[in-house]
Amino acid sequence: MAEPNILLTRIDNRLIHGQVATQWNSTLGSNLILVANDEVSTNTMRQNLMKMAAPTGVQTRFFSIQKTIDVIHKASPAQKIFIVLDSPQDALKLVEGGVPIKKLNIGNMHMAEGKRQVATTVAVNDDDVECFRKLQEHGVELSIQRVPSTPVEDTNKLFA
Repeated sequence: MAEPNILLTRIDNRLIHGQVATQWNSTLGSNLILVANDEVSTNTMRQNLMKMAAPTGVQTRFFSIQKTIDVIHKASPAQKIFIVLDSPQDALKLVEGGVPIKKLNIGNMHMAEGKRQVATTVAVNDDDVECFRKLQEHGVELSIQRVPSTPVEDTNKLFA
């Protein structure tokens, strides 16, 4: 079974929006944006809004976490895949399910009750931190970067 051509996996709780659609996708050169999210996989209204934000000529797919695990290895080598996730918990489920994620970009995790701001656009709680630790144990390279034109932030901030 061929390994899927995953260019980057990004955590961004906004999923597909302007930054993902324009800056990240044009930098990566992906031809498929895969949103792996249980809620969005069944919400056609949210899917339609994200399809409008997606770049012209780039396919979009909206799969549950389990469907992503089940079908990612069937991807054509011609598919240059950009996976967008909502959380580190979803990233860990994918990795533990056999999805070969090598690099995880942490872009946007909004501040919420019980979270602490650790980087420009990243707020985490203890469960998030534990997931990031486990992802590193699985060999996933973490990076914090809002957009490709901004500097990469120190991932040690996640664990402080």
